[in-house]
Amino acid sequence: MPPQDPFTLHPQFPSPSPRIPGLQTATTKASAGFVRMLHIESMSGIVLLIAAALALWWANSPWAASYFATWHAPLSLTLGPWSWSTDLHFFVNDVLMTIFFLVVGMEIRREMYNGALSNLRQASLPVIAAVGGVIVPAAIYVAFAGSDRMLLNGWAIPTATDIAFAVGVLALLGKSIPGPLRIFLLALAIIDDIVAVLIIAFFYSGGLDYSGFAIALLGFVLVLLFNRMGIASAWAYALPGAILWMGLLKTGAHPTLAGVVLGLMTPVAMRPAQRHHLEEALGALSRIHRQAQQGPLEAHTLHHELQIATAAQRDLLPPVFRLPTLLHPWVAFGVMPIFALANAGVQFGGVDLSAPAQQTVALGVLLALVIGKPIGVFLATFLAVKSGVSSLPPGVNWTGVVLVGVLAGIGFTMAIFVGGLAFNDPGLLGAAKLGILAASATAAVIGLVFGFMVRRKLSA
Repeated sequence: MPPQDPFTLHPQFPSPSPRIPGLQTATTKASAGFVRMLHIESMSGIVLLIAAALALWWANSPWAASYFATWHAPLSLTLGPWSWSTDLHFFVNDVLMTIFFLVVGMEIRREMYNGALSNLRQASLPVIAAVGGVIVPAAIYVAFAGSDRMLLNGWAIPTATDIAFAVGVLALLGKSIPGPLRIFLLALAIIDDIVAVLIIAFFYSGGLDYSGFAIALLGFVLVLLFNRMGIASAWAYALPGAILWMGLLKTGAHPTLAGVVLGLMTPVAMRPAQRHHLEEALGALSRIHRQAQQGPLEAHTLHHELQIATAAQRDLLPPVFRLPTLLHPWVAFGVMPIFALANAGVQFGGVDLSAPAQQTVALGVLLALVIGKPIGVFLATFLAVKSGVSSLPPGVNWTGVVLVGVLAGIGFTMAIFVGGLAFNDPGLLGAAKLGILAASATAAVIGLVFGFMVRRKLSA
């Protein structure tokens, strides 16, 4: 859904006069930016898959050692007596991907304000769908594992969805995908990630570090305070955002969730203090219109007035519309391909599927993701809608829900991360990774084929 004209976001501001055609052109850049984002995404899906294929080849080539050495290259930051050390893989997964989640959070925020998630019944649906997409795959895996305690440790592996790859595959379907359907997938995958973080914290670690909550809460309060003060500059939120990120890291949660929090708190409407920008834009364009009626415009005068109008328009456009347009090319062609290159390098060696335990893990994960995810998502959505608890967002139909459920089966990097926590045995971990990779590839192919077959029905 294209962003609404920013001049209509707040009731106390008048709509632009139809007698000033230049104003409409100046204030619909957000809509044009959204169309450009759709084109960028369709191309970025191809780039993402190429990066993933390159990573798989590299990790299983004679140069595999260089692949792992590259992503585990040490990085350090020193400020006076304080120093922090990590590696390149962490920087990609937990720093760069925060930008990706920031954009996702802003897109969801926009839809919550005036879009597919703008009322409680619609906004609750991705949450319920995500819960169904966690319970059913976990149940299928547990049924396969039986009473073997060691194998049961992997129950949470098929509960996760890799949001970057799921969105990347959806992007390959191009403009046939309704905007609200994409938002539904984004929201569902975000909830999936949050559930996965909670599962990791309570079932695969010693618990959360509550001192980190205090730091994260401080960052959150600062962001909220800046928001209430009407501070619209993105740079002003860098410090409180960093505090929030470090707090989440210290708790043991994924710090990339800081991006989601910041995105959901991004200002979405014009504030009363911005009224003078509206008056500047109207004044500049009115002068251009008046002078054009009197005769030829002087180039210098036209340039000067347009500069005033453009600057005012930039300040008027709420950050939730402005920032995604600026960040999206960098995320689509920078952050996401690098993420794929850093995480898709799964080695196939060392797995013996003739061993009953490894076979059970691989098959359990595969079926839980490919079959359990779509069943869980669709069944939970169906029950929520038919019971009246939730409603399908405008632009989303049942065919689209099936497609989202299939793509939610792309567990990939998040599932691999959970697998690394679940299994210490190299054979079981290798089997889990093989099952995840096979399931993610299968879900992606089924999603693409099904999506192309029903693309006309998706918009019906």
